[in-house]
Amino acid sequence: MIIAALLAAASILFLSPSAHAHDELVGSEPTADATLDAAPEAIVLTFSGLISTEPGASEVQVTDAAGADVTAGDPEITDNVLTQPLSPDASGEIAVLWKVVSSDGHPISGEYAFEISAPEPSPTPSPSTEPTESPSAEPTPTAVESPSATPVAPAEGSSFGDVWPWVIGGIILAGLGGAVIYLLVSRARQNKALADSSSSTQR
Repeated sequence: MIIAALLAAASILFLSPSAHAHDELVGSEPTADATLDAAPEAIVLTFSGLISTEPGASEVQVTDAAGADVTAGDPEITDNVLTQPLSPDASGEIAVLWKVVSSDGHPISGEYAFEISAPEPSPTPSPSTEPTESPSAEPTPTAVESPSATPVAPAEGSSFGDVWPWVIGGIILAGLGGAVIYLLVSRARQNKALADSSSSTQR
């Protein structure tokens, strides 16, 4: 009996620290004292055991150097991981204060800080003071098209071979007409001369 009692007491002494040990924070993103170039989408806290998902059991406060809240919504809990969305405008020194209820029902809390470097503004180019010469609007010479000698095509269906007999005929008729007129005029002159000579003889 005495040996059994001693063994029971020893087991209680050895097991009591682990039985009464509370869950603790084992990881965070971003890590403590980290310096980031841009704000992360969220803060992720990982604990050694399951944490309570009861409304209001977990709280996370994230503020900048001026004390302004830079959270973006309520925290989300999945098993032993708490995710707190963060505003994309967060910058400067960021303080994180958290409180959760561990799997044994005991509340635990803590805090840490990290820094977000503010982006440097890009230099704005100064406007140039030198006047810009604008090209003068010179009239563009317009090319004048010279009239081209377009040959007149003969009427459709006619050719020089068809006209040529009429031209020859016209020339012949003109010649005959001139000869007839010449003969008539000559004959008239002869008749007049004969008449004049006969009248003078009779006298």
